[in-house]
Amino acid sequence: MWRFAFSVAVALAFAAPGAAQPNTTGVATPEAVRGSNARQPAKKATAAANQARQERTTRPETLRGSRYGGFAPAPSGPPPVLDIASPRTLNLVNFNTEEVLTVTYWSSGTYHREALDRLNRFLRDTRDNAQTEMDPLVLDVLWHTAQIVGYGGSIEVLSAYRSPSTNAWLASVSRGVARNSEHMNGNAMDIRFPGVPVFQVRQAAYSLNMGGVGFYPRSGFVHLDTGPVRYW
Repeated sequence: MWRFAFSVAVALAFAAPGAAQPNTTGVATPEAVRGSNARQPAKKATAAANQARQERTTRPETLRGSRYGGFAPAPSGPPPVLDIASPRTLNLVNFNTEEVLTVTYWSSGTYHREALDRLNRFLRDTRDNAQTEMDPLVLDVLWHTAQIVGYGGSIEVLSAYRSPSTNAWLASVSRGVARNSEHMNGNAMDIRFPGVPVFQVRQAAYSLNMGGVGFYPRSGFVHLDTGPVRYW
């Protein structure tokens, strides 16, 4: 029996090279098919896919998105009808200092310098008291967001302007803080509308399509900025 098995194995061993010989028509099988060259495009495609996958999973915004509930879908439906005539008044509470401020910063088609100065002070970096000229448009984003959800109470401000040193420190202790944060440009705010579901605030903010909107349901706040339009 073992002799029979041995003879079969020998026959198969000699038959294998025949598979690589020219076919019955006399045309040799292309080298690219049976040689290592055929695997090169597949290897390159696999390497490219792996690199793209790695980039997607290591981008800061991806990490923040996966940690805080995933990216929001792009706004759908018609844009909201905005009130562009009424005076714009904000009732603010500084979450860190417990300061309060009620100020009308825009009316009759113009921003009011004195009101903006008061807001610049109120929205300062409370860690080192540095302040900057806040972008008035981020105030408008906040005001319109409150109007859309029908909120007329005090808005809690968790963070507004951040000095570069404060932002660097925060980024070193929290993966959710971008090292090039828009907060350093004076055009971002982290806010809460007490009593209003954070999801509803997020929906209202990104329906405006006026900048970045970050959704942090576990911490109960929404990030607003007037940088590039994006959602996370």
